[in-house]
This record gives sequence, structure tokens and C-alpha cells, in this order.
Amino acid sequence: QVQLVESGGGLVQAGGSLRLSCSASGRTFSSYAMGWFRQAPGKEREFVATISRSGGPTYYADSVKGRFTISRDNAKNTVYLQMNSLKPEETAVYYCAAGTMSDSPSGYVYWGQGTQVTVSS
Repeated sequence: QVQLVESGGGLVQAGGSLRLSCSASGRTFSSYAMGWFRQAPGKEREFVATISRSGGPTYYADSVKGRFTISRDNAKNTVYLQMNSLKPEETAVYYCAAGTMSDSPSGYVYWGQGTQVTVSS
């Protein structure tokens, strides 16, 4: 069992930056690939980024490549999402998830409760 808690969301102006964190409980954090997804009101949950168990390979949605960076610290049981040059259309609830390295929500077993990111224009 893994419990995930996101933090770091908030209100930021367009072009600004935020760093999301996701802390995991349990001793098996390094056994899972980690992913970030987002969901805006009335829209489906959307893949953002994923990182392998070791923190080596990463994969991003085309829409965030070059602006977002996913990383993890297995010693701290934490995964991060650094978001730069944010756009208003990226306003959403951001979720972290643990599972396999996938761009589909079905690849993940455990989910956090989400953290709100609001980008003002």
C-alpha cells in the first residue's frame, strides 16, 4: 500500500513557475514508476509526465516538453514536478500516481488527492 500526498499548488501568473511535490508513505516507493496527471473542470484526466523507478528515463506530454521537469528522490520518498512558463489553460488539479511507467491513468495503481494549480492571465 502506498499513500501519496501532493503539495505545492497555488495561484501563479501566466509565465510563472511552481514546483509540486508528492510525498509517499511506505517502504516501496522505489518499486514504482511515478507519474503526474492533471484534470481541468469538465475535462478528462490528462497525462503530464512520468519517471522510472530509478529516476533515469522520463517521458513528457508534448504540451509540456521543455517547460516541465519531473524528478524523484527515492531517499525522501518524494517525486517533484517543476513547472515553468505556465499558461492559463494549464489551470487544473494536478495528481501524482504510482504504478508502471505509462502515459495512461490505467497504468497507475495509487493516486494522491490532488493539488490545485491556478494560472491567471
